[in-house]
Amino acid sequence: MKKESVTRETYVVLSIFILIFVVFSIEMGVAHFLSTLIQTGYYLLINVAFWIMGVAVLTGAMAGVFSEFGIIALFNKLLRPLIRFIYRLPGVAGIGALSAYLSDNPAVISLYKEREFRKQFKDYQIPVLCNLGTSFGMGLVIAITFMSLGQKYEGNFFLATGVGVFAAIIGSIVSVRLLTYYAMKHYHIHEDDEPIKKATGDGLLREVREGNAVNRLLESALDGGKNGVDIGIQIIPGILIISTFIIIITNQPPVGGYTGAALEGVGYLPAIGKHLMFIFKPLFGFDSPEAIAFPLTSLGSAGAAIGFVDEFFLQGYIDVKDIAVFTAIGTTWSGYLSTHVGMMDALKSRALTTKAILAHTLGGLVSGVVANYIFIVITLF
Repeated sequence: MKKESVTRETYVVLSIFILIFVVFSIEMGVAHFLSTLIQTGYYLLINVAFWIMGVAVLTGAMAGVFSEFGIIALFNKLLRPLIRFIYRLPGVAGIGALSAYLSDNPAVISLYKEREFRKQFKDYQIPVLCNLGTSFGMGLVIAITFMSLGQKYEGNFFLATGVGVFAAIIGSIVSVRLLTYYAMKHYHIHEDDEPIKKATGDGLLREVREGNAVNRLLESALDGGKNGVDIGIQIIPGILIISTFIIIITNQPPVGGYTGAALEGVGYLPAIGKHLMFIFKPLFGFDSPEAIAFPLTSLGSAGAAIGFVDEFFLQGYIDVKDIAVFTAIGTTWSGYLSTHVGMMDALKSRALTTKAILAHTLGGLVSGVVANYIFIVITLF
């Protein structure tokens, strides 16, 4: 870390900070703006950050057990051909994608904490785990939620959700491959590098604990759970800071006026989005500018974005085609702006954070476009 005195950027950052404070304070009132900041941060801490920590603890325990009893090594062999072909990563990376799909983005970090998982990757592949895991975060929750809408509304929600999941895989390939390209440049690795790490000597063996199977099971689960706690703490700042800002500029002003409650917003992003429908319509097939709120909110929290969908149907803003796009974007992005910084920090890859965010932004956009046009083509027949 270099040392500097007061520079031009000092005044630029201070000016931006003052500008944001003044604009929001004029819109909401100083007291209400500050109260909403605090209340929204608290809401995200209790309802999002601690939930993710709980997921990380459970997946960390699973990762510890899988590592201790050789299941990670087994999956590495079974999945190697497929994962190598799709992502140019070791087969064990498939467990990271699956665990994130069943839970949330940081699940892949719980696996990374385990030596048996981590040793399968080359240095330049470690940062890519962030985009791989995030590409599938909360996927199962999103899929089940959207398929359940078929009980209330007309349309083939199963098909729409399936198309969205497939498109999310396409988006994940774009995100992972692009970040791999940046990581190889960062580590000065030749583009023809063999992605599978060659193990020799002790690298062919796995470490096991002393004691009987029951003791090893308990110790590995508890140690893995402790890693999950560390992960949860590391990602809290990103969730609170970034998501709070995204929510305030996305959510609409309350009907009765500002009260300083959590999740109140100024609605700037949807307002801007109305003027960008000429872009969103051909890309994602949105017929209503309100639908833009879903992908925008997915930037900070896929869970929060899901909460809009039922109301959107009631208001007639969306139809079943939009569910395919929502599934794809929600699964691929899954609140990556809230977790990416913390996850890259946990992976000790902070230098590539900007590249990871750029690659994942493009991956999410691609998944949404693919879902839109695949669903259109399928429904023609």
